[in-house]
Amino acid sequence: MIAKVTEAINYIRGVYNEKPVVGIVLGSGLGSFTQEITIDKEIPYGDIPHFPVSTVEGHSGKLIFGELGGKKIVAMAGRFHYYEGYSAEQITFPIRVLKTLGIETLLVSNAAGGVNPEFQVGDLMIITDHISQLAPNPLIGKNHMEWGPRFPDMSEPYKKYLIEKMKVIASEKNIKVREGVYVVVTGPTFETRAEYKMILALGGDVVGMSTVPEVITAVHMGLPVFAMSVVTDVGIREEENVITHEEVLQAAKEAEPKFKELICELISQI
Repeated sequence: MIAKVTEAINYIRGVYNEKPVVGIVLGSGLGSFTQEITIDKEIPYGDIPHFPVSTVEGHSGKLIFGELGGKKIVAMAGRFHYYEGYSAEQITFPIRVLKTLGIETLLVSNAAGGVNPEFQVGDLMIITDHISQLAPNPLIGKNHMEWGPRFPDMSEPYKKYLIEKMKVIASEKNIKVREGVYVVVTGPTFETRAEYKMILALGGDVVGMSTVPEVITAVHMGLPVFAMSVVTDVGIREEENVITHEEVLQAAKEAEPKFKELICELISQI
């Protein structure tokens, strides 16, 4: 694993040698966020040794290096999921690479299903905690002490100082944000009615198929994390409803302007 990361790093530095300080992982339907970046270099995932390749609509599949909010950043336009058939090592490989490249903060976004009955489609939710018992832990297997401890503490996976900073930003911009717990599942099926009820009973506010593996890996490496969900569908409805991926992408697109405004300001203040 370390050798693979080193090989990927050597390739990237061979074509782009600036050090990014902020890394961004863009979720489903949020790819146009990259339009806010003054781009220096784009590297398709397929060109980077050992990098997986995105297979899902809404994930373009490239690393974008540039400047945003006065900071050198790198954005992952496209991420990887268990349901694509990737291993935990492959899903989290890019986070290992970004941290080794030098990022000091990781920002993560996703499209999620609303479980909290007060949430509506289009809401933005600051993730304050997560529940990961319904999907594999990415740290299972051999631990590399060079990267982090065997048993990393997860009492604050999402840094409180970044959460508070975002709440102030949202208030100043008069943008409503929610706060809550993200529950990860493997997918690719959307949840049954009974599963939505179970997730709510467990304490979840939204549910999704990503984010947590990357966050656990970042925490393992001592990387501060901020994460935000775009609520793109509501799981528990009284009427008969069918959730589609197209619905998710459309809802993310409509919420994206608010998301962009908040994240751009957060980057400028980090």
